[in-house]
Amino acid sequence: MDNKSKPKIGISIGDTNGIGPEVVVKTLADQRILNFCTPVIYASASLLKHVRKALKAEHFQFQEVESAQGLAPRKVNLVPCWENELEITPGHPTPESGKASLDSLLAACRDLKAGLLDGLVTAPINKDNIQADDFRFPGHTEFLTSYFDAPESLMLLVSGGLRVATVTGHMPVKEVSAKITEELLIRKMTILLDSLRRDFGILKPRIAVMGLNPHAGEQGLLGREEVEIIRPAVVHMKERGHLVFGPYPADGFFGMRQFQQVDAVLAMYHDQGLIPFKTLAFESGVNYTAGLPIVRTSPDHGTAYDIASKYIASETSFREALFVACDVVRKRFEAEMPAV
Repeated sequence: MDNKSKPKIGISIGDTNGIGPEVVVKTLADQRILNFCTPVIYASASLLKHVRKALKAEHFQFQEVESAQGLAPRKVNLVPCWENELEITPGHPTPESGKASLDSLLAACRDLKAGLLDGLVTAPINKDNIQADDFRFPGHTEFLTSYFDAPESLMLLVSGGLRVATVTGHMPVKEVSAKITEELLIRKMTILLDSLRRDFGILKPRIAVMGLNPHAGEQGLLGREEVEIIRPAVVHMKERGHLVFGPYPADGFFGMRQFQQVDAVLAMYHDQGLIPFKTLAFESGVNYTAGLPIVRTSPDHGTAYDIASKYIASETSFREALFVACDVVRKRFEAEMPAV
């Protein structure tokens, strides 16, 4: 991307029977989006026309192109990912909708790796029906970390100044304690600090680290992880000059809105971080994958099959994901520009 061009943002369509296609079309029906980026949808013309008709969104227009090498400027671009007519049954996951979501994701990732795109926004997938020889992962985050050869990544939920990351991701709760080590915490904190500086432009970021146990262990009475693992990792980072604080009891920390005093929060496991985040910012939240060589965002909701056939889904989170991707692409580009 040069200084004058708009970011080229790939969009994988997600499960075609979920709300992904709906929120994509609703977002891109607003032509003002084209002032910020060149969107590239990976799907099929028939799918987009079906959704456009269901939404009565005749003003949504797109340009079909053979590949991302020949994108039409100031237009919503479509790169076809399958030739056969896809049976669309909103609200009902099928093997066909899972395969379509994978075909879309793989095509977008290939173009992103080839440098034809500047970033990627992924619509929600079904983590079960997408499983295939090319996808043996519990979710987007793990797949993208492997595909782009990153040693490690970090799931970071973003809504304005609220940023919540998780040490562990999509894994059973009973395995969390054994997974958490001082070395892992240091790596995750390092990724988070680097991302806050590089991707969000925060020169001296402050992060708060949550405890694992109730009341952050009560000095070992309710668990030893805080004393033996989490606090030593925090001290390690402090000794190297980083503004890292904790561990804090998660309930009181969020209940007293202490997150407003820091730039990011590092939770120990998925629900510890995502429940308060989604309570505070469900419609506006964005899932950002920190630590990757590429820029990837997604809305913070799932396929929402229960409302997929009603066409009442809010596109707010997807739109915010698109804007965050654009912002991070520009910040990375500006950071790489030589000083004048």
